[in-house]
Amino acid sequence: MSAPGRGTPPPVKCLVWDLDNTLWNGTLLEGDDVALADGVRDVITGLDARGILQSVCSRNDHDPAWARLEALGVAEYFVVPQIGWGRKSDAVRRIAEQLNFAPSALALIDDQPAERAEVAHGLPDVRCYPAEHATTLLTLPEFSPRTVTVDARQRRSMYQAGFRRTDEQARFTGSDEDFLRSLDLVLGITRATPEELARVEELTLRTSQMNATGVHYPDHVLRDLLAEPRHEVLVTTLTDRFGPHGAVGVILLERHPGSWHLKLLATSCRVVAFGVGTVLLNWLCDQAARAGVHLLADFRPTDRNRMMEIAYRFAGFDDAPCPCRAAIRADPHEDGSAYPHPVQLLHLAAERRQPPTTLRLNAPDLTAPDVTSDARG
Repeated sequence: MSAPGRGTPPPVKCLVWDLDNTLWNGTLLEGDDVALADGVRDVITGLDARGILQSVCSRNDHDPAWARLEALGVAEYFVVPQIGWGRKSDAVRRIAEQLNFAPSALALIDDQPAERAEVAHGLPDVRCYPAEHATTLLTLPEFSPRTVTVDARQRRSMYQAGFRRTDEQARFTGSDEDFLRSLDLVLGITRATPEELARVEELTLRTSQMNATGVHYPDHVLRDLLAEPRHEVLVTTLTDRFGPHGAVGVILLERHPGSWHLKLLATSCRVVAFGVGTVLLNWLCDQAARAGVHLLADFRPTDRNRMMEIAYRFAGFDDAPCPCRAAIRADPHEDGSAYPHPVQLLHLAAERRQPPTTLRLNAPDLTAPDVTSDARG
């Protein structure tokens, strides 16, 4: 098994199963009447219930292998399957790309040491486990999220709906904008309730590409912010005609006299194509302009969030000096140490932006006089 490193290992977002002598006993191409290995069905359903996606990667002919998975009653649990004859590291890379995950979010379980070694060489961030460890996976911390949210329990179905959405878009003959309009997209912004904080915490932990700081806000910190009238903890949801995408974004905002401090904006990688981060920034800019306040935002570059930096720049954020900075303090990492705090300033007077017309926006009015006394759950 790949060494997880010091401390708590990062969570696995997707487990990739080998088939022959791993997920099932026997070798399909040799004519074996393959059956699920002992305890594997419980592992599959257990990981799925925890919101951990699963895929398969196997050297086999696709059609008979998939037919066998269907006959065993487990095919529905696997997304973006890679069954064929190329290098396994290339197949695992394709799974990561199709899920829009970093390789470090994936793990592989395979009975062949050579296959594990080949994947580890080509994708050193992918954690690899031998097949005999299959029944222990549910006990490992990287497969054991501290909380399982409603969204987590339906994560697979939401991804599968997303793939159907993508397939339909590929067949759509109009423009991309026309297709987005055809989805009847609705973006909702609401004040988080205590019951939603587990999902909000998960978003601060799991998102990377569209995360302005990469700072994890644990549950107890979010609860403190929720009880503090100066702070807004906002959760965003997205729905379309294929169904709900679930909670897809979080906004942490602190109010100061004459300025608002956007501490965190993070959106799920699943909705990058819909421009949700840009819409949220435009909405916040408009709200701040209506309130007559400056809007300052924390941004901490990482090796994954270049897309978020571009969204901030296009929204109007820059590094220009502003006297409002004096009221803004750096928040600590979850371990208590301060993180670099390059606050970028948005000159709201320059432009008031509106969300694009491809979706409807249901959102609170942050400029309302009684906003701090609004019910917060």
